[in-house]
Amino acid sequence: MRRTTKTILLAAALSIGGVIANPAYAVAAAHSPEGVCGSGFARVADSKRAVKTPSGQVFGYVYLMYNRRTGYNCVTTIKTSYVGTATMTSATLMTQTKRIKDEPARTNKKTDNRKYKYYAGPVKLYAKGFCVKYSGTIADTRPQGEIASGGRSAWGNCG
Repeated sequence: MRRTTKTILLAAALSIGGVIANPAYAVAAAHSPEGVCGSGFARVADSKRAVKTPSGQVFGYVYLMYNRRTGYNCVTTIKTSYVGTATMTSATLMTQTKRIKDEPARTNKKTDNRKYKYYAGPVKLYAKGFCVKYSGTIADTRPQGEIASGGRSAWGNCG
């Protein structure tokens, strides 16, 4: 009986130690684009793009979200590499605005760009009835490391 109790306690302690040893992964997994952008935001068509280096490594994903009630879009870049380590990470959202006569469409742009451990954003702009572009970047930890980028460079998700 005593040996069984010791075995159970040892197994419990080891499993807790495994969770405590990797808290960054548990915290990163808890971050979703819906959680970062907040209540009412949902993914749209073409809402997830890989943030990749020129050599093809994926460092994370950039997400486009929309809130039908408020008309706002939201962008967040969530890291899958270098999680828990502060690296330069950005989320950018650009929206078109109304045209004035024959002038080209004007744009609004907002960026969140700092050293983050888990994600950049949320970046929110009003976009009801307008087209948007979005992007994200995540830097490598090495001084001469690669910079991963991704998103959509063409106007889309109009309306």
